[in-house]
Amino acid sequence: MNVIVDTLKERTNAHAEKPKAIVVGAGFGGIALAIRLQAQGFQTVLVDNRDKPGGRAYVYEQDGYKFDGGPTVITDPDCLEQLFQLSGRDIKDYVTLLPVDPFYRLQWQDGDVFDYNNDQNYLEEQIAKRNPDDVSGYRKFLAYSQELYREGYEKLGTTAFLKVGQMFASAPTLVRLRADKSVFGMVSKFVKNEKVRQLLSFQSLLVGGNPFKTSSIYALIHALERKGGVWFAKGGTGALVTGLIKLFEDMGGMVRLNTEVTQIHTVGNRVTGVTAKDGWSLQADLVASNADVVHTYSKLLSKHKRGQSYGKKLAKKSHSMSLFVIYFGLKAEHKDMKHHIILLGKRYKNLIAEIFGKGKKLPDDFSLYLHAPCVTDPSMAPKGCSSYYVLSPVPHLGHADVDWDEVGPKYTQKILDYLEEHAIPNLNRDLTVLKTLTPFGFRDEMNSHLGSAFSVEPILTQSAWFRPHNRDDVLQNMYITGAGTHPGAGVPGVVGAAKATAGVIAEDFAKTLQPLPKVQS
Repeated sequence: MNVIVDTLKERTNAHAEKPKAIVVGAGFGGIALAIRLQAQGFQTVLVDNRDKPGGRAYVYEQDGYKFDGGPTVITDPDCLEQLFQLSGRDIKDYVTLLPVDPFYRLQWQDGDVFDYNNDQNYLEEQIAKRNPDDVSGYRKFLAYSQELYREGYEKLGTTAFLKVGQMFASAPTLVRLRADKSVFGMVSKFVKNEKVRQLLSFQSLLVGGNPFKTSSIYALIHALERKGGVWFAKGGTGALVTGLIKLFEDMGGMVRLNTEVTQIHTVGNRVTGVTAKDGWSLQADLVASNADVVHTYSKLLSKHKRGQSYGKKLAKKSHSMSLFVIYFGLKAEHKDMKHHIILLGKRYKNLIAEIFGKGKKLPDDFSLYLHAPCVTDPSMAPKGCSSYYVLSPVPHLGHADVDWDEVGPKYTQKILDYLEEHAIPNLNRDLTVLKTLTPFGFRDEMNSHLGSAFSVEPILTQSAWFRPHNRDDVLQNMYITGAGTHPGAGVPGVVGAAKATAGVIAEDFAKTLQPLPKVQS
């Protein structure tokens, strides 16, 4: 990868003619924005504090096992393909996306299993076994979800809500679609069986939302999955990150890793550049942050009164839950497994309430998401072996004062024992590689406020205009992308946020931009 060692004065004449952009944080949101800015005509520098790009999608490797650190459910491949099309390139030349079928297996503690896929007849057969009356209800829910998708995702998902008037303009549609209701509340209006209700509402947890509090707008995720499918990048999600970084560099973008930005500089109400912990600095015409929004304002912009005041305000908002993640490798294969397995415990609503802070402690029980990538791509582990990660949603550090250094090992073994009993026979016997990521890791390695895994919680009063804006309200050339701004978390969410932010930047710099020529095919 290219490493920036020069200053603005040392740049080539060709680069000097272009406006300069710095993007802080090489997660999906930051990479997507950097690609869009480079295509728009900026000379863009992407900076990250870790030794690899990816952010939440960091890759861990040990003894031939490969573990994707974070997002492994890829939906809406179209939003990724658009990033390549900006410069006339084809995603297939950079990464191979493999379909995942079923999308998920839901498995309850009583042994009941529901394979959720994209086959309407098969889905209806499974629903009918649980409650025949819910088949018609599911059809109505699917139609509702599809309308949410059109109105909430296609029309509003990449719109930057910079003015409250934009919310008022959208209000009639949001009222009609009952955005004031929760995902679970609206699902329950369509279907009666408790397990089917869980099937149609758990997805909001994948973007950090409580199904019982998150706006019903997020029920669009069901239509998103049904429309675009669920995919996995060959070689892991990290291979998708690598492909996107190569695209960015092929377009002339520059990446600097192992560079912890400690300050975003300002003059008056304009940002002027950044300085890193190692002394490296760079000036620019704009700065965009894909870092945690609280960290961005309270730390990186701490020397400006805007950062001081807004950082405190953001810290008081409701933030999503954290995660406890176990990455493990086995000296055995389990080819009969499914790629994505949701293991639901005896409790649903009350457990989720405790995860989101009710009770102020770590729940004694859990529900789990098990990722088994070797089912789709055996290259993720040595021959004859298999790699996994399992995550347990847990309260963030502001909701439960847990010493994870002490609790972590015990919690790890408790989860592994549960998996051996309910999903992976002989797990403990075949275990060869083990690594954990606790809320302390989200806080310390990723600068996430309170160890939150998904930034600002996606409730109605923290959505659209109510979320941190894609362009700061005071600092004229300071921009935000990623999970903390509109529309929110998840790969389609942060890629959509990048599109929204890039659109605002294009308007702000319209007179000075000369878009990058497209590659001739």
